[in-house]
Amino acid sequence: MLREETVFGPIHSRRLGTSLGINLLPERGKICNFDCIYCECGWNRDGREDTLLPSAEKVRGDLERMLFRLGNEGVAVDSITFSGDGEPTLNPQFPQIIDDTMALRDRLAPSAKVSVLSNATRVHLPEVFNALAKVDNPIMKIDAPTNELVGRINHPAPGYDVQRVVESLLRFEGNFVLQTCMLRSEEYNFDSSRPEVLAGWMEIVRRLRPREIMVYTIDRPTPAQGLQKLTVEEMSALVKPLVDEGFLVQVKG
Repeated sequence: MLREETVFGPIHSRRLGTSLGINLLPERGKICNFDCIYCECGWNRDGREDTLLPSAEKVRGDLERMLFRLGNEGVAVDSITFSGDGEPTLNPQFPQIIDDTMALRDRLAPSAKVSVLSNATRVHLPEVFNALAKVDNPIMKIDAPTNELVGRINHPAPGYDVQRVVESLLRFEGNFVLQTCMLRSEEYNFDSSRPEVLAGWMEIVRRLRPREIMVYTIDRPTPAQGLQKLTVEEMSALVKPLVDEGFLVQVKG
């Protein structure tokens, strides 16, 4: 279970290289509108002791100090990454924080990309979409193609609709990264390799045509027990039809 400071790392990311993290949620709690069975941050119910969200001013100050320090130490950063303990776009100052971060990146770490890991539940909000459209890597999650299947693996808050998410992501016109976690669970009756999961997911991919797809599996302890990883070989075979069609797919074990 992770409980991240507002600015943390840098750490090595399987997908983004040397990544300096930004947590827009409580430092000792977890706030998310998903409750994924595989979340390395644990269940939402176990992170309720802290509900204080960092302000745009705090994020800006912490990030500026960290970038100065890393620059003085000669540490190169590949990505300034919004991740942390839950869904970053839930912070009401998210648009201002993105503007501040882009300015600091340009001034202090111009070679770094700015990335946002999001479950895409709030892309339909104009202010959230406009902020995400400014970053280098808007990395949007879709793990399953139907509301029923999403319910098994992601446990979304009431009101989630995968088709609304797809319609919202179409506004990127392909200029975003789609991320998908592949796994198996007998208890939750979910298997990313099943035809009803894989075929529906591929239909979404073909409709959205993202510039890149990140497919990965569980890598750290999970709150739900008995989850099974998929191997790199399995995942590569599953996404081969998309690769053959010209999609750029990154597969990480």
